[in-house]
Amino acid sequence: MTSFTIHDESTAPEASKPLLAKSKAAFGRIPGLHGVMAESPELLEGYQRLHELFQKTGFDKDELTVVWQTINVENECHYCVPAHTGIAKLMKVDEAITTALRTETPLPTPRLEALRTFTLLVVRDRGVVSDADVQAFLDAGFTRKNILEVILGYAQKIMSNYTNHLAQTPVDSVFHSLLWTRGETVDAA
Repeated sequence: MTSFTIHDESTAPEASKPLLAKSKAAFGRIPGLHGVMAESPELLEGYQRLHELFQKTGFDKDELTVVWQTINVENECHYCVPAHTGIAKLMKVDEAITTALRTETPLPTPRLEALRTFTLLVVRDRGVVSDADVQAFLDAGFTRKNILEVILGYAQKIMSNYTNHLAQTPVDSVFHSLLWTRGETVDAA
């Protein structure tokens, strides 16, 4: 196995140092993923920029979370599922949405379920989505612009999910209570 360095400001390539400073300013720390990505300043910069752009799309906080977590779960990203669970909490996303995404159970609304279904089709079928499935997405109240925005979200998640798979990035300690494995269930109270 190839090991990857989790860089900080003292070990990162020069071009990554301002990018890590930006991460630290945004998160109060350098996420492990960003530390790994710092090996390639171009990857880290691209990831940060796509993240910023995806947050400017027409999706609200719940919909952003659905796209991110649908992809994270489908790609079985051990790092991103807990990280985006924590991010969803900070964004005040309804916990029922987060739980449904983590457990692959129905989402609370048909609209969010349509977004998850469409996102899964884009991922699983590599963008070759049938006209009927595109129409079902549009019929759920989404737009052609939203179709393209799902692709933007997927581009961002490919960068993080695949980096974490290859680097086996350790989950940041702040997310240890949110660890995830595919097939988890919700404990009945």
